[in-house]
Amino acid sequence: MRRTYVARMPDEAGAFLSAGRIIAAAGGNIVRVNYNKAVDLHTMFIEVDASEEQLHAITDQLRQGGYLPSEEPEERILLIVLRLPDEPGALTPVLEILSRRRVNISYISSQSDGSPYQHFKMGLLIENTGEIRQLLEEISAICEVSIPEYEVTDRLLDGAVFYVTFANEMRQILSLTQKQTREVLICANRMMQLLDEQNKPVLQTFDYIRRFARFVRDRRGEAFRADVSEFSPAEGLSVTMIEPPCGSNTYILRYRDELLFVDTGFALYRPEMLALFEERMPGWESLPRRAFITHADVDHAGLLDLFSRVSMSESCRENFELERQGRPNFREQNPPHAPYCALSKVISGYTPPPAELCDVVGERAGEELFCYLGSRRFGNWDFDFYEGPGGHVRGETVIVCEALRLVFSGDIYVNIRGFSAEQREFNSLAPFLMTGVDCDGALSRRSREELLRRWGDHTICPGHGAVELR
Repeated sequence: MRRTYVARMPDEAGAFLSAGRIIAAAGGNIVRVNYNKAVDLHTMFIEVDASEEQLHAITDQLRQGGYLPSEEPEERILLIVLRLPDEPGALTPVLEILSRRRVNISYISSQSDGSPYQHFKMGLLIENTGEIRQLLEEISAICEVSIPEYEVTDRLLDGAVFYVTFANEMRQILSLTQKQTREVLICANRMMQLLDEQNKPVLQTFDYIRRFARFVRDRRGEAFRADVSEFSPAEGLSVTMIEPPCGSNTYILRYRDELLFVDTGFALYRPEMLALFEERMPGWESLPRRAFITHADVDHAGLLDLFSRVSMSESCRENFELERQGRPNFREQNPPHAPYCALSKVISGYTPPPAELCDVVGERAGEELFCYLGSRRFGNWDFDFYEGPGGHVRGETVIVCEALRLVFSGDIYVNIRGFSAEQREFNSLAPFLMTGVDCDGALSRRSREELLRRWGDHTICPGHGAVELR
């Protein structure tokens, strides 16, 4: 098992050595560490691989050593700007107030510009937010105070301001618990470390995460606008396609009084999707229904617990089993993709489906690009499952009904030209945060080319984007 510790390190020689000895003595292996004094003087991210029993011992020892505060304070960074006379000792009364109230200064900046005044920009680390008003009243009695919106820049980057402000902002955007906020902070730090090693701008990482969080939040409730269309590939059979602003397409096949879903989008939009199902198919919850999935990415597998059976490849079943055990799934085993995947789980409220729902069609064997796994029947038609080589992600599956000339391609093929404006906006975020959406770009291109060669004259129902009717 792996656990990431957000450790508070004293600014003294040997601090990390002591923590490392604690971890080693308990049998733990440090697999990732990130510390940047320019970003935060005291915060260090340490990822440890160990057994559950060893991790308990490491946690206890680190806490006893003062590396893990027993409770995380509800800290807040308050940025203020003071207008003070440009003369000796003008700042001293303000510093005395802060000292008396035991308020730490996490950031301070000022520069004389030739005018009679200096503007001191200060970041105050407030542990008791109830004292803010009294603090400002005292300072206001001495000088003019303003509170601007704080915007981090490379020049002004400061550890306490940055990490605490970012964590609080994400908590407010997504209504996260303290535990979820910590997970988001760990994911963000991993992304920053990966992208920093590629000489990509650190702050852009956090900007993209904010955009990702705001995008999914701002499209909930009445703001959830999915494109819905329908076609009929055979008499008595209808296919309804739901294209949400983000997350996979959901396809609903209806034949008589039986429903088959293919992929189910993000878990975050459960209320909106349920309302949409009821609107399009009144009484759908009373009908027999099952699902197929093209792969196990969180943006395709969010609502699988709604079904009595979910047909999938053996690789998808293994992926879900890893998640149920708290271990990295197949995409998370790819280091550049791991932080984004973990972040998506937190933001979307994802949980893997129960094991008893998983119906394994077959297991990939052989060297063919698309290996036949088996088939499942719906209505009068057989649907064949072919597992790809894992260019997008291990377990990727193409589902084909030859009688209907119908193909569900998952993300092996997506219809980029058929994206809505919202889909284009959202799909610009993941490639940056994941450094690409495919586990193996070259293999993914080969798979896409082979899919179009074999089934290009079929109606293609992609994982994202509009259906390509033939």
